[in-house]
Amino acid sequence: MSDKVTNIVAFIMLFMMGGMAFSSSLGDSLTMDELSHIPAGYSYLSQRDFRINPEHPPLIKDMAAFPLLFMNITFPSQSPAWTDGVNAQWWYGWELLFNSGNNADQMIFWARIPMILVLLFLGWFLFRWAKKEFNKETALLVLTAFTFSPTFLAHGRLVTTDVGAALGFVLATYFWLNFLRSPTRKNVIIAGLIFGFAMLLKFSMILLIPSLGITTIAYALAARKSLFRYILLSIAAGIIGVAVVILPVYIWHTSNYPAARQVADTIEILSSSPMPTLRNIVVWMAGKPILRALGHYFFGLMMATQRTAFGNTVYFLGMISGSGWWYYFPIVYLMKVPLAFHMLTLAALFLAALIMIKAPFWKNPLQRLREWIVAHIASFSMIVLLIIYWGASVTGNLNIGIRHILPTFPFIYMLVFAAIVAGLKEIKNPTWKNSLSYLIIFLILWYASSSLSSYPSYLSYFNEIGGGPDNGYKYVVDSNYDWGQDLKRLKTWVENNKVEKIKVDYFGGADVKYYLGDKAEGLDANQGPQKGWLAISATSLQGGEGNPVPGYDQPTGYYKWLDEYTPVTRAGKSIFIYHIE
Repeated sequence: MSDKVTNIVAFIMLFMMGGMAFSSSLGDSLTMDELSHIPAGYSYLSQRDFRINPEHPPLIKDMAAFPLLFMNITFPSQSPAWTDGVNAQWWYGWELLFNSGNNADQMIFWARIPMILVLLFLGWFLFRWAKKEFNKETALLVLTAFTFSPTFLAHGRLVTTDVGAALGFVLATYFWLNFLRSPTRKNVIIAGLIFGFAMLLKFSMILLIPSLGITTIAYALAARKSLFRYILLSIAAGIIGVAVVILPVYIWHTSNYPAARQVADTIEILSSSPMPTLRNIVVWMAGKPILRALGHYFFGLMMATQRTAFGNTVYFLGMISGSGWWYYFPIVYLMKVPLAFHMLTLAALFLAALIMIKAPFWKNPLQRLREWIVAHIASFSMIVLLIIYWGASVTGNLNIGIRHILPTFPFIYMLVFAAIVAGLKEIKNPTWKNSLSYLIIFLILWYASSSLSSYPSYLSYFNEIGGGPDNGYKYVVDSNYDWGQDLKRLKTWVENNKVEKIKVDYFGGADVKYYLGDKAEGLDANQGPQKGWLAISATSLQGGEGNPVPGYDQPTGYYKWLDEYTPVTRAGKSIFIYHIE
């Protein structure tokens, strides 16, 4: 296949992905984090004030809010959520979107468009990198896995930071490798600028520092380069990222944020921080005109790490806990990623082992390892990143969705398909080679079809191990299944079935009254059995059905009475509708 044909195929796949992401987003109501991210971004660009949602850097939210600057939007500057609240992100988000006379659906629509563009740019860059680093076959396979990934399709059309984080890891790693291979002044500067850009996408990007650090040391030692020189250049790149990118962005975003307010907010939010020394330093920086912009960046970083350490209430495998399980992400990954890809991963491991057998590492292993690192520094950097990122994920307590490990997916795709393509070339027996090639093609088609069949409910996708999209909620919810995306579908069902009153227990970012008006009534789960029409989000339902782990002292079991009833239907996949006489 020529380069021209390869590029045309890639363009067609990205065009398909854009179409699937755009069209499937039209029926989705506001999801939980969008309630914070969209209004926060608009406040940054219109007010140059970073009091809302500082636990995430601003760049993704800025991108989402940019189209909103061309709309006639009323800013609730007199709302207590803005004037008095301390990071009152959910309250303020509700005020801006649903209580200020603004067209919420129009704002949500336009805010999601830049996110889809970020998704497509990531796909294009991933294809470009895989093609340059490996070959055309690997690049097309990687792009196929990306294009039909239910998880990328689910979150790439929402205003969240997870796909942006994936882009940051990919870009930063790529340009850092360019600097390692050719440490020219130009490459060092570019690596530093991209590093700074990446750090503005999500605070999980802090994991780039150990990942790129280990990669740099390993490459310098393996290639017998000057380690001291590489360390100095790495520090220079880091300084460029902070001084030229991060600092100016935060100076602009905090320029209208009152200094006294910043200090007060910092003190209150970090009052329970387990790192008092760092907390005091950040509070001190917030009060210094020269340092307060950088202090606000470290403040957000501390908020993010504090939340990861403390965790949150979560339903998982029939249990309710306020902290995490180390096996949460491995099991969610097993159930949420298409089964065909797991089989492709096993095929890649088999073929990688075949390559290693043909060039055994046990003969002079140190020398062979050094040669392999120099020749395959990209693959080595990906492996290092996967170990560090997954290690941080399984040891943290923040278990709220597969989206948190989404930044590792592009590197898994490249490693899997690079091993498959390279391994197939090592097989000399035509029969075995053809058989395995046909198996790979079958698995790719199965992978794509499983994604297509879940349209438009990508957020609720589960593979066969997880019982499919209809049953995944039995194992895990929140952003894995139900993030509030089906409220507009509930509205359509209520209107079509001429339901006059329905009690709603909704989990998500949208406002029930905004869509259902007086037809909606609140459903107090603590009141016990209810009658009439009921609509309950899967996250709320499982939160009231799960069993508490030892030590969990919040109310549970309040929806167990529904076990004897069967839902009449669902709105989308995630809102269960009951009619109880």
